[in-house]
Amino acid sequence: MKKISGQLDATGIKLGVVVSRFNSVITEKLLEAAIDTFRRHGGRSDDATVVRVPGSFEIPIAAQRLARSGNCDAVVCLGCLIRGETKHFDFLAEEVTRAISQVALKEDLPVSYGVITSETVEQAMNRAGVKHGNKGVEATMAALEMISALRQIRGDE
Repeated sequence: MKKISGQLDATGIKLGVVVSRFNSVITEKLLEAAIDTFRRHGGRSDDATVVRVPGSFEIPIAAQRLARSGNCDAVVCLGCLIRGETKHFDFLAEEVTRAISQVALKEDLPVSYGVITSETVEQAMNRAGVKHGNKGVEATMAALEMISALRQIRGDE
């Protein structure tokens, strides 16, 4: 029986990162952690491309362009949506999530989800490294593991 399990090795990997400027106090923490994780696992800063977009709604189109560019082995998507008083949060959270997953499937490339969806600023801060880990770290590690797993499935590793 052949067993496939992705490895956390960024050596030689070209990483694309799309980060929302909206709620930048939080998204900058996600970005910093994502790049740090990439480097800690053998990635080079020169092999990471960071694209800043206005908000989470714009993340999928930038992720798709990075995926289609041929210059990335994976794309990490980072953003932060905090519930407000209207249904706007629900619409955005659902559509951004769906669109990011569609980019991965259409482009046949790991596209990881590091978009925080929270009820409060405090919850978002906790998920950006204060208490509950950091979604930037988690999304980057997922991307690295998926690159390795997909290469093994194809027989490249």
